[in-house]
Amino acid sequence: MAAADNTSAALRRRDLCSRGIRLAGKMRSDVVDLLDTYVERQGLDASASVAAVEGVPVAAVERWDEQTGTQRLLENLAAYRTFRALLAQMLEEQQEQLGEADTTLGQALAAVLLQVSAFTYHLEELLRLESRGPPSEEGAEPPPAPHLSLFERKLRGLGVLRELAQWAVRSTRDLRQLAKPSPGSSSPASLAESP
Repeated sequence: MAAADNTSAALRRRDLCSRGIRLAGKMRSDVVDLLDTYVERQGLDASASVAAVEGVPVAAVERWDEQTGTQRLLENLAAYRTFRALLAQMLEEQQEQLGEADTTLGQALAAVLLQVSAFTYHLEELLRLESRGPPSEEGAEPPPAPHLSLFERKLRGLGVLRELAQWAVRSTRDLRQLAKPSPGSSSPASLAESP
């Protein structure tokens, strides 16, 4: 009976990982399109250099291959929860700045925000499957946006979108890794390894 449960959980995990990979791929494609629209509508140079933006999770990680499945999921979840708040902030700022004058950018931002929310939920489902349950969102919100000039806000938005595109790539890699069977084990990969 336990073997059947393990097989069922493994199939569910693989299915969730496959769907997550598709979601991340679509999200990355949409974020890249949004970046083009954002740069054009905000009057920025596409090659503009943006320093690391405070409060924005960085996708790059040292010793990526040494992370456990749980660590991967928890880092992804924390990042997407932050991006959800940052994108909501950007959408609000954009509406204040342009009002209804630029519905294209607003709609594109809202669509990506929905995708980030859906992906966050998806990651929570993966954690639930592992009997891990997602951590509380208390204190997960990014710090309030510092008082920035209009130009600094535009650059901050550019930094947020660029990093989100990188996270979509990392998430795809993480989910592919999670879908693989554990080496040396007869049962499929366990994400519940201790961090």
